[in-house]
Amino acid sequence: MTDIILLSDHRVAATRVAENGERLVDAREVAALRVDTRKADDDGSYAHLRAGVLRRLLLAQDALPPGIRLLMVEGFRPPALQRRYFDAYAAALRTAHPYASPERIRELASAYISPPEVAPHVSGGAVDLTLCAGDGAELPLGTEVNATPEESAGGCRTAAVNIDAEARANRAVMGRAMTAAGFVNYPTEWWHWSYGDRYWALLTEAPAAEYGPAALSHP
Repeated sequence: MTDIILLSDHRVAATRVAENGERLVDAREVAALRVDTRKADDDGSYAHLRAGVLRRLLLAQDALPPGIRLLMVEGFRPPALQRRYFDAYAAALRTAHPYASPERIRELASAYISPPEVAPHVSGGAVDLTLCAGDGAELPLGTEVNATPEESAGGCRTAAVNIDAEARANRAVMGRAMTAAGFVNYPTEWWHWSYGDRYWALLTEAPAAEYGPAALSHP
């Protein structure tokens, strides 16, 4: 993985945060955007993004070819949920690699679930998404959203070679639109894009991240 900066990299944690105070907004209230329900939770956290991220997501959608739309799967993730996801995956990896050091387990886990202290989803700056047709039917992108490296034989990597030409072309279409809107991709997960978080700041050489850990306010 030497060609990929993982979220466990010390440079991510060392990236400065200059929180800009943008609120989390509910993407379900934007008619132009499709929001899937597979990751729905009781308080609707999954459907929320920072306001600036949602604006950029709509710009990305406008840049897609006719007949293709973004399908948002998950945005904001509460810190406690992120911790549960990370701990559960790390435990499975420890079982599969009983002689691996804690540092190695953390590195392996971060290829699929971010360490909670630097997690882009916790900032409200990250979104998991795929593409769909106008009627909502998902387009083939090679693997399911959130497929693990183990179950996809590495096909979850954005540049995976073990996917067919149609899936590769669809990933390229999404990549062009998301990149043009200012997002960066996490290369081990084709579906994961972020703006304003520590990972984004490190990759774009921004002076600081714009978003630290967020919290969903309830009326």
